[in-house]
Amino acid sequence: MSENTNILVVGIGGQGVMTATEILAEAAIAFGHDAKKTEVAGMAQRGGVVSSHLRFGKKVLSPQITPGTADVLLGFESAETMRWQHMLRPDGITLMNTARLVPPVVELGLFDYPDDPLAEIKKVGRKVVAFDATSIAQELGDIRLGNTVMLGAIADHLPFSAEVLLDCVLKRFQRKGEKLVELNRRAFEAGRAAVGEAESAVA
Repeated sequence: MSENTNILVVGIGGQGVMTATEILAEAAIAFGHDAKKTEVAGMAQRGGVVSSHLRFGKKVLSPQITPGTADVLLGFESAETMRWQHMLRPDGITLMNTARLVPPVVELGLFDYPDDPLAEIKKVGRKVVAFDATSIAQELGDIRLGNTVMLGAIADHLPFSAEVLLDCVLKRFQRKGEKLVELNRRAFEAGRAAVGEAESAVA
């Protein structure tokens, strides 16, 4: 493990990839780390592919993660998660939402959507923890909670406590009322539990 932590967050526009990276950066800074992030959006508007790099540690010079050095790949969408596997360290971990959100490039016939992204990732021997964050959000009553579910999913794979991250998540909603704060708390804990259960199943 290098002294810096490298996290790559990928998905489709509208899923909250960039917001999730912002909150992760806030949590790292709250814990006393230096943090730098960058976003690369093919089409930042809803439906386009989005990736966001975050690096934090004692001193970070560049936000850019080089291929083969990401500690965690947080995948909001399954095909995008598969597409970015080359960024992970050999012993890195993928946390993957199994939801399939077909981007416009597929609908336009420019690319084929893979039949089984999870199987493709497993085939190359990567450590992957898969769960359905979208269904969890829908069960809680709002698909937009998927972002917070994903933050809960990564909470136990960071070099600081989950409570630091949860606090940063909830601060975002304090001005919008206690009901929304509580809903996001539940979404965070549901994502955290889903990853714990998925890891136990493959252990």
